[in-house]
Amino acid sequence: MFSVVKSYYRFFIPLLIMLALWLIGTIGYVLIDNYTWFDAIYMTIITVATVGYGEVQPLSDSGKIFTGFLIITSFGTFAYAVSSITKFVFDGEFNEFYKNRKLNATIDKLTDHIIICGYGRNGRQAAQVLKKHNKRFVVIENDNKLTATLNHKHSDLVVLGDGTQDEILLKAGIMKAKALITTLPIDADNLFIVLTARNLNKNLTIISRASEDNSDTKLKIAGANNVIMPDKVGGAHMASLVMKPDVMEFIDNITAEGGDNIGLEEISFNNIPDALKHKTLKDLEIRNKSGANIIGYKTADGKYIVNPSADTKIIPDAKLFVLGTPEQIIALKNLLS
Repeated sequence: MFSVVKSYYRFFIPLLIMLALWLIGTIGYVLIDNYTWFDAIYMTIITVATVGYGEVQPLSDSGKIFTGFLIITSFGTFAYAVSSITKFVFDGEFNEFYKNRKLNATIDKLTDHIIICGYGRNGRQAAQVLKKHNKRFVVIENDNKLTATLNHKHSDLVVLGDGTQDEILLKAGIMKAKALITTLPIDADNLFIVLTARNLNKNLTIISRASEDNSDTKLKIAGANNVIMPDKVGGAHMASLVMKPDVMEFIDNITAEGGDNIGLEEISFNNIPDALKHKTLKDLEIRNKSGANIIGYKTADGKYIVNPSADTKIIPDAKLFVLGTPEQIIALKNLLS
């Protein structure tokens, strides 16, 4: 944020200085020697630029003194303004300035997007899954060498900076974001991001990485909805592949990391038509009308029920987990729209 403001000053202050000189010169010639406005502007330009043309009309003694003052004042100022603007353009700062303007305008239009803090190994994996499912996301990373590898149709949505800073999170659109994923290698940094993000957006879903065994509890207290420990998850997953390889491969296939031929969706109480709220799963007729299957149910107090019975009622804060092909999921969404 500071660099953007600095770019504004470096570009606009020289322009304002030049404009002020021309304004002072123009008004001066009009008041002192009764120049017309057009002649006064022209006289000011050739004086400030020191091109050496003759006067538009004879100058009075006061006019000559004013012209001398304008030449002395403008000589160094004009040179500074021209060199500053030229440097700003040819050093690439103008492109960076324009890029930041475009980035800010794009992020301002985003709603329900995901913010990824850190684009290391875990951050890239999260981005790949989100990309696969056409989800809009903004990456926060302070190393532009890492973000240079980002391959996404919205790859320009990268905020260079420290995700622990409030202004960086605000620049990434945290106030309108749906979720935040923080994957920094240091737990203390993740903890600080979780605290800051939760303070800025109370309704944000926050997923955090943790490395130490005692960090997951602290992160949840700080406001994280879920805490993932990659080392533990990876080890447990490998052990499960030894004991139940086909089951685990099937589960991988229906989760976000799997193929495109099957989908697992969750349906919240708020997404169900009013006419079907507080009804039973049997009343939804999801299987008959879309072909998808209800394989799980989350109660209002957070308990999970596998393969719920048809008499299970749909109550506030409950969720349904539905499995089906892409076509069946689309038919289900159309049914609930």
